[in-house]
Amino acid sequence: MRGELLRKPHSIPNLTSYHVQVKYSLMPILTLLTDFGTEDEYVGVMKGVILSIAPNIRLVDLTHQIPPQDVRRAALLLSSAAPFFPPDTVHLAVVDPGVGTERRPLAVRTPVGTFVGPDNGLFSYVLAEVPQWAAVELRNPAYWLPRPSFTFHGRDIFAPTAAHLAAGAPLETLGPPVADLKGLPLPRLEMGDRWLEGEILYADRFGNLTTSIGRFWWEKDHLVLVPAFRTSAARLRRAFPAAAARVVAAGLELQGVRRTYGEVPSGSPLALIGSHGFLEIAVREGSAAEQLGLRAGDRVQLFP
Repeated sequence: MRGELLRKPHSIPNLTSYHVQVKYSLMPILTLLTDFGTEDEYVGVMKGVILSIAPNIRLVDLTHQIPPQDVRRAALLLSSAAPFFPPDTVHLAVVDPGVGTERRPLAVRTPVGTFVGPDNGLFSYVLAEVPQWAAVELRNPAYWLPRPSFTFHGRDIFAPTAAHLAAGAPLETLGPPVADLKGLPLPRLEMGDRWLEGEILYADRFGNLTTSIGRFWWEKDHLVLVPAFRTSAARLRRAFPAAAARVVAAGLELQGVRRTYGEVPSGSPLALIGSHGFLEIAVREGSAAEQLGLRAGDRVQLFP
């Protein structure tokens, strides 16, 4: 445990009705991922709530540029980022189109971190790749702001709960256990003897198109695939020479899977393996999303 839970009321600026306070011994990490953007005060206010409760916390912004209400994009980025943090990190994720409705607020503990946010599928891809997890519904108002609003649970419920968790509050004190979390469909990946088929998941800010075909790693000149988000992935392991592979998407055909952008001339399209191990389609020093007319959901085929 990273802190000691105290029973004594404590005066916190602007949050004086709290009756749960934490004695701090370490500097916990708390990440934030939202679709709030940075033009408004929403992210800053959430950080203010967190720091009022846990002033020694280290805050890390994963991103606040998730497209509005795009739960799937948030789930993908969260699953990609979480393994790079210490396992006692708390990840606060708020992409919440159903705020104020019957959807449940959650905290979920896993071997790769603890996650706080709405029960709308946001944690689907994290949970698909961990051997075990435990979740609770956030029902204990001792860990919330007083009089939570119906439209900003990120500030009033999720941020204070995440701060208390990061400082050492036991998961089981937050509410009753739950086991039936909402899920999103797994990213498409179909496999034949001589082909793989997936979809474009999203374009990053450079216009590189991440697909659902992965995860890969390099072994000399060969690519080794162990499919992501599948518990039986080890049995589906594939290996093939990268230079002989063909990638086809919406009439575009690319020969070979590259290691780097620099292997093709400026302005040329290419297929390569991105930093998270998924097949990507890119344009060197350009935007594949703009130049190739491809978008999320489009079919992509790989012929080893």
